[in-house]
Formats: sequence, structure tokens, C-alpha cells
Amino acid sequence: MNRAERAWEVLGTVLDPEVPALSVCDLGIVRDVIDHGDELEVVLTPTYSGCPATELIEQNVLEAIAAEGLGPARATLRRAPAWTTDWISAEGKRKLNDYGIAPPGPVPPEGGVPIRIIGRRQDAIACPRCASLHTERLSAFGSTACKAMYRCLSCREPFEHFKPI
Repeated sequence: MNRAERAWEVLGTVLDPEVPALSVCDLGIVRDVIDHGDELEVVLTPTYSGCPATELIEQNVLEAIAAEGLGPARATLRRAPAWTTDWISAEGKRKLNDYGIAPPGPVPPEGGVPIRIIGRRQDAIACPRCASLHTERLSAFGSTACKAMYRCLSCREPFEHFKPI
């Protein structure tokens, strides 16, 4: 196994500080690992430009690489293309659900979808605890800007939904 492959393996153990059920690889934040011979470059794309955890993620990534003796290493932040919830792995979406956060659905196609006036109805979000679709949104924002707060009307449990972006 070469050094870049080993780095990917190590980065798969670095947890996201805001959703510690997911690694930064599950979340799709790690875009590339490049072995330049004298150093590793880890390319990161933050979930959004104002994400307060970006510096901590960068620090944790570099510490994990160093702890495994794979350094020296540097992190490069690449903001384009912008991160999308489509980059969350299938395993990551499963882990979100198991953690009690409803995973995001697919992002709408480029150019969006036509506007339809249909009242306040929203697509049903399955409860991560009982799988009921009988849920309601309580708030457009949860513990972080990328999540919304919901409540299941069947089991009565509140839960967060990771918004598709």
C-alpha cells in the first residue's frame, strides 16, 4: 500500500467534529490525497464557506497523518466546486440515520426545478428512529445551518434532517 492509500485509510478514522458519527471521508470533505514525494497534500472542501469547524477539521486531518508517520503533510482548501450533500457516501448516509439524523436526499438537478405553488406541504422526511413518514418540520435550522429540526408524529421523537445542498 502506498503512502497516499494509507493516508486515505487513516483519514477514514478522522471524525467530523459536528457530526461525530461520520468521518471526514464519509462526509465527502476529503477530495484528494496527493503524494508530492517530499510531502502529502490533503485537499479538503468545507461543507460551506463559513463552516466553523473547518480549521479544526484541517488540524485533525494533519494530526492524524502525522500520528501515523505519513508526514510531512499540508492541507489545501478547495472551495470550487462547492461541496454538496451528494458527496456523502452511502455508508455515511447509513451512519447518519443510525446516529439519529435523517440523511439528505439527492440534490435537485442543475438549474433547479420549476416553481410550483402547492402550499406549505413538504416532501416527507422519514424518521430515523421508527421510519415513519408522518413527520413535520419544526424549524428550518437545527444545531447547525446544514440541518433542519423535525418531529415524528408517530413516535413523537424530535430529530434533525441533514438538508440536501
